[in-house]
Amino acid sequence: MDLLRRYTNLASFIHMAKTNSITLLNPATWDDRNDAYFMAEYKRLLAAETVLALCFTSRAETYHHWHVFSHGSDGVCIEFVREKLLWTFEDEANIRKGRVNYRKMLDMTSRKSIDAEELAFLKRHPYLDEGEYRIVYVDREQAMPSKSFDIDKDCIHRVVLSPWMPKPVAQVVRQAIRELPGCENLSISISTLVDNEAWKQLTSRVPAPSHRP
Repeated sequence: MDLLRRYTNLASFIHMAKTNSITLLNPATWDDRNDAYFMAEYKRLLAAETVLALCFTSRAETYHHWHVFSHGSDGVCIEFVREKLLWTFEDEANIRKGRVNYRKMLDMTSRKSIDAEELAFLKRHPYLDEGEYRIVYVDREQAMPSKSFDIDKDCIHRVVLSPWMPKPVAQVVRQAIRELPGCENLSISISTLVDNEAWKQLTSRVPAPSHRP
């Protein structure tokens, strides 16, 4: 199944589930200051009043994704069915969407010009492992801090709870999520990335040391 993953926090997922919507936000607060600057320049060059964005990854679970984007016990990874999610924005004229392009510094500094539209989907090569997919909203007339779009819950494939969430807490959180409207049958699991029993059991395959008299 072709999935897009959104690493965020539990509060954001609850908001999504309660409102049946997904919200694009201002990129000015992004941790990567290079990226935030590019988005600000993109807004300036397009003479836009609003540029908002939401980031996903097309890659499988990694420690980097959890630690950078959903660190802490309240982190969640929302797995979306790519086709169903993107259909939400199919008829939106103000939406741009696509994979982020990762470029090396030397390659970019050797270019004489860069198209303004590239800026919204351009990052430095060291971020390549993120495998980011980005949805961008541009409004040249109206200024707004955020923009929400209605979604169908069937575009959510699964919710994965933080690997740092204590298991007793995870059981209660799983029950609370299933009590939300439309989430009764939602697949919910807890990541075992940092504490995986099957992985730890591999040590049992190591031969015992021989004892010589």
